[in-house]
Amino acid sequence: MTRCLLLVLDSVGVGAAPDAADYGDEGADTLGHIIARTGLRLPTLWSLGLGRILGEDGKDAPRASYGRMRERSTGKDSTTGHWEIAGIVLEQPFAVFERFPDPLMQAIEDETGLRFLGNRPASGTRIIDELGEQHMRTGEPILYTSADSVLQIAAHEAVIPIERLYAVCEAARRHADAWRIGRVIARPFIGTPGAFTRTERRHDFSMRPPPTVLDAISEAGIAVQAVGKVADLFAGQGITDAHPTGSNAEGMRVTEALWRQAEAGLVFTNLVDFDTLYGHRRDVAGYAAALAELDAWLGTLLPQCRADDVVIITADHGNDPTHHGTDHTREEVPLLVLHGGRAAPLGTRDGFADVAASLAVAFGIAPWRRGHPFL
Repeated sequence: MTRCLLLVLDSVGVGAAPDAADYGDEGADTLGHIIARTGLRLPTLWSLGLGRILGEDGKDAPRASYGRMRERSTGKDSTTGHWEIAGIVLEQPFAVFERFPDPLMQAIEDETGLRFLGNRPASGTRIIDELGEQHMRTGEPILYTSADSVLQIAAHEAVIPIERLYAVCEAARRHADAWRIGRVIARPFIGTPGAFTRTERRHDFSMRPPPTVLDAISEAGIAVQAVGKVADLFAGQGITDAHPTGSNAEGMRVTEALWRQAEAGLVFTNLVDFDTLYGHRRDVAGYAAALAELDAWLGTLLPQCRADDVVIITADHGNDPTHHGTDHTREEVPLLVLHGGRAAPLGTRDGFADVAASLAVAFGIAPWRRGHPFL
């Protein structure tokens, strides 16, 4: 009858990983730099042990076990991070492109009957501003990428209806598998030239992962409820119920409702606004405000937890809004674990798969093949 909440704070890294230089991310520290710039206070997370993770001893003993995790997979994107949290360490990274190859583009164009604008790395909001008017005039969707393994397709909802955009992305997904592209992302927007706005109807189409601990949990007859973009990142595999959300606020509301209803099972939540709205846009103040909102919510949620519940709070990568560029940063991530009233240092874990190994212990299923449990 175990009840577990796995909460991923998308992009909330806690300092450059040892190999950050290989990614051009020396000195990145998402949370540390936000706190230094804004004076942000996070009393609930601090009470759990976040200050200890950041190197501050403090006078009060933490309420949770605390540590860091260091990613083993190559990459710094959400799919790689979430897959490793679920027990899959990628030996071969997803492919990254400056420009998608002609054979791939031809295959997508032949199936969809469309031609595309762009086909280059870009900030999502910037390329919509640059090409949105041409898109509205020609009906050609905007296709772009980033430093991550993503193929993104943006279209105005009045030009290409949302279901048609999803169908185009599904076609692109079928062809992207052969090129080992992690995600195809639908990026709908509205508005007029000079005032375009992306909507909350984004949808991610991921490669199908190898079997993860989520499959093992659900095959044991245990509910796996996915909140936010979690189901998308796993292509629905191992998920018993999916609850897409359009914002952190909605994600927190849905998570709390599921948590109150659940007697057992896993609630696996991703809160994406930290990354998409603030990290990529290098909005330090907005990022800090979102963290404060999360901290206040946790202050009301955690008193609803039972002593035998398992609550794991972590992240999937960094996205330091004070760093150069607009891409993710290769960082270690926080690890906070509430269970049974225990509070102990967990050190720096050698891989995110320690979460998967711990979920296997929590739910009493066969030991997971990767990682070392901290429960």
